[in-house]
Amino acid sequence: MAWIQLTLTTKEDYGRQLGDILMANGAQAVTYRDAKDAPIFEPGPGEVPLWELTQVTGLFPAETNMTPVVSNLAKVSFLQKPLRYKTDQLEDKDWEREWMDNFKPMDFGNGLWIVPSWHQPPHADATNILLDPGMAFGTGTHPTTSMCLRWVAQTDMQDKTVVDFGCGSGILGIAALKRGARHCVGTDIDQQAILATHENAALNGVAEKFDAFLPEFAPSEPVDIVIANILAGPLQELAPTLLNYLKPGGQLALSGILARQADDVMAAYAPDVEFAPVQYVDEWCFLHGTRQK
Repeated sequence: MAWIQLTLTTKEDYGRQLGDILMANGAQAVTYRDAKDAPIFEPGPGEVPLWELTQVTGLFPAETNMTPVVSNLAKVSFLQKPLRYKTDQLEDKDWEREWMDNFKPMDFGNGLWIVPSWHQPPHADATNILLDPGMAFGTGTHPTTSMCLRWVAQTDMQDKTVVDFGCGSGILGIAALKRGARHCVGTDIDQQAILATHENAALNGVAEKFDAFLPEFAPSEPVDIVIANILAGPLQELAPTLLNYLKPGGQLALSGILARQADDVMAAYAPDVEFAPVQYVDEWCFLHGTRQK
């Protein structure tokens, strides 16, 4: 079946309302994404992830007459005048095949690869993590996850204990375990992420070494390495919690941070953590440091 895709941009306060308007005008589905490439995050049950400027897209059957739809949208008070929108024709194609073709094996250095299950690993003797894109975020494609994986690939994980805080798909904890870590505890506020982590750990043969919990049930024993790829605000608020997880001399890896937020995040961990130079990819950064006491 072919489709018409109608996309508009509005302020975050109106994103959900615009989605409802599109559905009322015949859209079969509505998706939301950031208009400025901010990070995707895990919404709570019933929540819609919105950003300062939210791009709202409605999917309409190809036979839809879009003229009255656009006319109705032009009357919406919170949308820019004259109305600015974009329409795209989506071909009738095998969307599942198209989706699968977009995900290729990814190399993160030092022999660490993320490989979708439908691909053969490019190097059979490498550290190959089998991971399919799914409901829980974290497949290595975003710069924040990529920087974390590159750090794991070049860090001595042998016999280390690890906390993967905000584990999502479990990708970072699995990477640490497959690089030699002895045990990993994952935590996430989303039950779906906990299930995805358990499934992915089993797929990669590390289930017996990877325990994942909702935060209220997670053990609190100090570990050698804490990795947290979430967002700058929570990283600052949760600094005492993350420091409690970390042994003196342990290593802390933080991401999900915009470059302009780096100083504020590091300040939240001072003077307990001595940070190495900040690493940057585009507008994102990665922080790594050692606990001093």
